[in-house]
Amino acid sequence: MRIRTDDEIYRVDAVWLGPPKATFPWRARYVAWGVGIPVFLVVLGVERQVGIGFDFFSTAWALVITIALTRIITSKISHERPLGAVFTMWWRELHAPRERRTPTGGAASASKIRVNRERPRPRASRRRTRRGAAQPPAPYPPDSPARARRRPPAAVGR
Repeated sequence: MRIRTDDEIYRVDAVWLGPPKATFPWRARYVAWGVGIPVFLVVLGVERQVGIGFDFFSTAWALVITIALTRIITSKISHERPLGAVFTMWWRELHAPRERRTPTGGAASASKIRVNRERPRPRASRRRTRRGAAQPPAPYPPDSPARARRRPPAAVGR
């Protein structure tokens, strides 16, 4: 059910009936003329790009397509929702983030993980090197007997 507004200003359709004493047999709002003329030019341009020649029937079909598209577009336009708001809504809907249908990722795998043979050692701080402090000794290679001697024996029971 549509409720008509009680404001007299919005009840008046802003229509152009044609030149004085030679009115058109149809009523079209100003916004329909403003939308219809660019749509007609775009439809004619698309026809030329497709390869349809410029003759009576192609122009007549372009006019029919223009009327249909203009009616669809202007059905969404009112005094509460102007043309600029409709185009802004369409643009934002077109560029809104979408849910991804294809999953990213998959089964966990360690094939992409880099593994080093040696454990990383902390770097010497800049203060020590500036004051002339001795550099820490180079770490033992992982398989050297000296490294095995440095390890404390494992605690057995208690």
